[in-house]
Amino acid sequence: MTDPQITLYRLQACPYCERVVRTLDRLGIDYRSRYVEPMHSERNVVKRVSGARSVPALVDRETGVTMSESANIVEYLEGTYGNEGAGA
Repeated sequence: MTDPQITLYRLQACPYCERVVRTLDRLGIDYRSRYVEPMHSERNVVKRVSGARSVPALVDRETGVTMSESANIVEYLEGTYGNEGAGA
């Protein structure tokens, strides 16, 4: 079994992160969750990946996209993996 192409950097109980999780689940997308430090100044792993310490942050190895901000991530996922993006 291969690793999922998408990694989601998130906090527990974060409503913005949960918005992205709901979208991933609704679209049936396999992904890996990486829970990060609650203290903003300690989120070095997210900074290395996305250039900022904010969550949620998504890395899609399939397309080479790395992004933050839940609204942008949801729009990207729906456009790339939803009916419009799947060529349906």
